[in-house]
Amino acid sequence: MPLVAHSQLPTFARLQEEGVSVIEPDRALAQDIREMHIGLLNMMPDAALEATERQFLRLVGESNQIVQFYVHPFTIKELPRSESAQAYIDKHYEPFEKLKTDGLDALIITGANVTEPDLAMEPFWNPLIEIIDWALENVTSTLCSCLATHAVLQFRHDQKRRLQPAKRWGVFQHRVIDRSHPLVADVNTRFDVPHSRFNDVSREQFEQAGLKVLVESASAGVHLAVSEDLFRVVYFQGHPEYDTISLLKEYKREVGRFFNREINDYPPFPKNYFTLQTQAILEEYRLALSGAREQGKAMPPFPEELITLLLDNTWHDTAEAVIDNWVGKIYEVTNNDRRLPFMAGVDPQDPLGLRFKKGQRK
Repeated sequence: MPLVAHSQLPTFARLQEEGVSVIEPDRALAQDIREMHIGLLNMMPDAALEATERQFLRLVGESNQIVQFYVHPFTIKELPRSESAQAYIDKHYEPFEKLKTDGLDALIITGANVTEPDLAMEPFWNPLIEIIDWALENVTSTLCSCLATHAVLQFRHDQKRRLQPAKRWGVFQHRVIDRSHPLVADVNTRFDVPHSRFNDVSREQFEQAGLKVLVESASAGVHLAVSEDLFRVVYFQGHPEYDTISLLKEYKREVGRFFNREINDYPPFPKNYFTLQTQAILEEYRLALSGAREQGKAMPPFPEELITLLLDNTWHDTAEAVIDNWVGKIYEVTNNDRRLPFMAGVDPQDPLGLRFKKGQRK
């Protein structure tokens, strides 16, 4: 079902060009279809802000549920921004206070750039705690991505992430651990997920926190876990939202950092991502770049367009299926089609006070 372009957010036009169903508000109001309002707390740094926004809106917009999606991006003002990024946020993002007043059906929280050894020292820490505490009381389900997962595990369950010997970077095979859970219903029992992180929360830590692990990799660890109340909080440690070229962009950035002497070692290939042909092209490029670096010449053009044609995406369909299941469970709760465990004792006609009238929220 469609995304509703309820603002001038440029992502709506970009996704429409890609073929994602996006409609104008007037057309949405003319259809007798349930609205669903999803908040997107985007904490990513400036360079990844719009790309991350597109990735999550694309996943939501490709859901098969019979519902109109209103996605409301917002961020945390304490995060440092460039002048241009702040202008973009001021123009297109919504204040958290407004979303609290209007209400949300669900919330997605992205990762963030981390500079401190302890997450509690980051500028987003206290505002993020406030937002998550509010969501747990007022939102049907919250989906945490990567860094957000680590933050919730730390401040709500006293489980701190652990630094790994090397960056966990690449595309890794995963298996569904609990096939009976509704979030992985009709999902491939074995599938790939991209990862990109230096830190990890182990399966043992998830279980000590009372959380249920649904999807795990022998080489990359836990990807998907949920709270005991079925899906009140959903935890991603991988990046199923990634575009086909996302890891390539990260690799290109690291190559540039090496050339500019910001790091000493040439970056390794993300695992299980580049074909042998692509690796050969990049090895040839590495020799040319290293030579230019030693001779004080300009950085040679990175062969991005050539490599993009050789990349495979082995994760998006499954990511779309999981998000579709997630949206479906939220739809059931907010429409009272099925009472879920954590809904016991609430008003069956309005489980969270979020049954919006057509064109009007709470």
